[in-house]
Amino acid sequence: MYTSFDETTFDKIITLLKSHQPEFVSGEKLSHTLSLSRAAVWKNIKKLRLLGYKIESKPKIGYRLQTHTNLLLPWEISDGLQTDIIGRKIYYFDKIDSTQNFALELAQKPHENGSLVIAERQTHGRGRLNRRWASPKGGIWISILLKPNFESSYTSLFPMVTSLALAVSIEKTLKIKTELKWPNDLTIKGKKIAGILIDASIESNKIDYIIIGIGINFKIKPEIVTKSIKSQRNYGITTLIKKDQNANPIELVQQFLFELEQSYNRVVSDSIGQIRKEWSKRSSTIGKNITATTTTGILKGKAIGIDKTGALLLSNKGKVQRLLAGDITYKN
Repeated sequence: MYTSFDETTFDKIITLLKSHQPEFVSGEKLSHTLSLSRAAVWKNIKKLRLLGYKIESKPKIGYRLQTHTNLLLPWEISDGLQTDIIGRKIYYFDKIDSTQNFALELAQKPHENGSLVIAERQTHGRGRLNRRWASPKGGIWISILLKPNFESSYTSLFPMVTSLALAVSIEKTLKIKTELKWPNDLTIKGKKIAGILIDASIESNKIDYIIIGIGINFKIKPEIVTKSIKSQRNYGITTLIKKDQNANPIELVQQFLFELEQSYNRVVSDSIGQIRKEWSKRSSTIGKNITATTTTGILKGKAIGIDKTGALLLSNKGKVQRLLAGDITYKN
């Protein structure tokens, strides 16, 4: 595990190399600045290369950073992050059972508001209703812990707030337009590109904590994911970035954390109307005839909007019903 708050030798070396780009930094300078032996510098350079950094070395000249890593390392995400709360503490894992489970452990500790848990792979990732969430390398698997001073009714807003922030971030960084499928999915041409899971603890009608889990199929092989979840109900999987394309996931994560904090601040100031408007503009659900499977039965109707709590409004034979949770399918 790496974190954003425990300064590492890796972080120090990369910071120094970045500050001198495109010039070389001598081994002697690295050794003196970091209080390391020349052998220790070389050992850390080799480890950084394994983390995806391309570092050129020349005898008697030194080291030069040529390209950055695409791994979602804490010091890379923190470098240039424009948030006040969200992502200011980052926990990174190459592999973990579930980022959501680790965030649940963090929730019991003080001073963890806004903490981000991120992994390259999950072995037991989970989606809504405890469904298995396939989390191969190449995806972005994160959980965000928040401790807002909100009433419990605000919990249902977070799928809308989060999915909108992610859609806007994808548009800004990758120039890709996605659609929002109520309650918590992002799609491209009807195929799932990302999903959101909300875990919350409520005490005395107040939110004690809320954990937002986000799974993004950034650069994966859709056929592998589809095969691994074939026993589950799904409507197709796709990937944001094809195997022959290049894009930086770090930029997407940084933009997403920024957009999420902006939306979060709108919730704090009770400016829900603008969020609803922007969500509805990107929605593939509004205007469709749908069938909704809920814990209490099946509802049918036309999706006509979303209310101030994030509930979907269904119209059927002149009657409007509110849908707070459920799986929906579209009818032709």
